[in-house]
Amino acid sequence: MTYDSLNQLIRAGKSEFAKGPIALIFVEDDVEIDSTIRHHLDLGFLKVVVFMPDAFELAEDLAEICPRVRMDNTRSDQVMQAVSAVNDLMIGQWVYYCFNAEYLFFPFCETRTVGEMLTFHTEERRDAMLTYVVDLYAPNLEETPNAVSLEKAQLDRSGYYALARNDPDNHNHPKERQLNFFGGLRWRFEEHIPTDKRKIDRISFFRAQPDLKLREDFTFSDEEYNTYACPWHNNLTAAVCSFRTAKALKSNPGSTFEVRDYRWHNSVPFEWHSRQLLDLGLMEPGQWF
Repeated sequence: MTYDSLNQLIRAGKSEFAKGPIALIFVEDDVEIDSTIRHHLDLGFLKVVVFMPDAFELAEDLAEICPRVRMDNTRSDQVMQAVSAVNDLMIGQWVYYCFNAEYLFFPFCETRTVGEMLTFHTEERRDAMLTYVVDLYAPNLEETPNAVSLEKAQLDRSGYYALARNDPDNHNHPKERQLNFFGGLRWRFEEHIPTDKRKIDRISFFRAQPDLKLREDFTFSDEEYNTYACPWHNNLTAAVCSFRTAKALKSNPGSTFEVRDYRWHNSVPFEWHSRQLLDLGLMEPGQWF
């Protein structure tokens, strides 16, 4: 089904959102659209909704099963508006969102579905899940000018850190169970990244509730949704392995000629397996074994 606008999708209502979990994929360019959708379908999402301009093509088999919504600009507040609007239609159900050329991994995802993972997370009385956006990049920018290579993808094995998230409404005291996380290309090439865009944490999973809003920094209006764990023990986290920053640095006129190579001494090949991300500490299994 193809929808001309977000409003038309909303009018279709619960016929498209009968049951979760669902994934919302926002397409910014024509890079790896199909592989992104297939990856998330393989994880067990019951429905994948794709927001994309008419100019980009979708494989025929995916077009038959994935609702497509016309969205000419996915680099603006339209993304936040779309996520918040879907929230209002799916009260009580799980929603995930990402961009094209981003690939979700969670603990043991090779043998367990995203539905099984979220069932456990719900039993832990959690309504949202922290994800780390782990930058992927091609090892040779001369061979791959857009910095995207699934076959030769690399990531940083170290260089990640966290700082307290201060609350301006409470004398700048640190917020409870909230941190700002940094690392990857946004850290190594920070001179090309606006200060408010440098953190790599994102609340990618959330259980819809009335009046919930997604903010521009990928946190939610309900502060408990922005916590990395419950008060009594660590919880599950996941990783969104993403070429998005690598693409942006090479497509932005202000940085494209300054960035000649993403490789450094801590670059390692990406194995496309959750075990590598767990070993590197880029996601947390919590109490899920």
